[in-house]
Formats: sequence, structure tokens, C-alpha cells
Amino acid sequence: MINFFEEDIAVPLKEKRALKAWLKQLAAEEGKKIVELNYIFCSDSYLLEINKQYLNHNTLTDIITFDQSEKPNQIEGDIYISYERVLENGRTLKTEENELYRVIAHGLLHLCGYKDKSEEEEKTMREKENFYLTKR
Repeated sequence: MINFFEEDIAVPLKEKRALKAWLKQLAAEEGKKIVELNYIFCSDSYLLEINKQYLNHNTLTDIITFDQSEKPNQIEGDIYISYERVLENGRTLKTEENELYRVIAHGLLHLCGYKDKSEEEEKTMREKENFYLTKR
């Protein structure tokens, strides 16, 4: 089950059925099954409060992923996405058309086990994002 929520901001998600199918395909290709996945779209200020409260970071971010999976091949989690940050990053990086979907995939890739702390991990994450964006 994949759910999309909006906390304090409206997000123009198109073709939700196709988006869910794409996410299920991504998970399947990574050897995972989505049990429950919640995307919560919000503002910068909303996500900043989550960042402070749960991660002790006082910085803006575009995404925070909470993994609640109990089995290694199953995905359960909550992915918070600042739509404001996504829009700004898209303008800055000249990737407006795909930036939201890149971040949506990024969160799911975290739940599949990918990290992005080191340069090598970040490179792998970008390659995976680009690969799956071509399948959308």
C-alpha cells in the first residue's frame, strides 16, 4: 500500500496510479516488496521541525526517510518531502521537470538500503535515481 499525504502544502501529483506502479516496480527490481509506504509532502518549516525533533539537525532538507521495516525484503516507512525545497532545488539544478520524482525515488532507494553519506554512496544513489527515472 502506497499513500500520499499533504500536510501544510498542496502538491500537484499527477497520475498517482502510474506513480504507484513505478514505485512498486522500483522496489521489485531491488528485490523488495512494499508493504506500507507513506509519502508526506510538506513545507520547509514543517520538515525543519521534524529534522530538529528526530535528527537533532537545525537545517533545511528536501527529504527525511523513516524506515519501519521489520523484514529485510519488505518495505515499510514514512518519507517526508519538503515540496518547497524540491521546487527550489529543481530551479537551481535546472531539473524542475524530474526533481520531484527524483526525490520520491531517492526516499524509496533509502528504504531499499542505499545510503548517500560518502562520495561513492552518493554516486551510486544518483546512478540508481537516473536509472529509475528513465523507467517512469
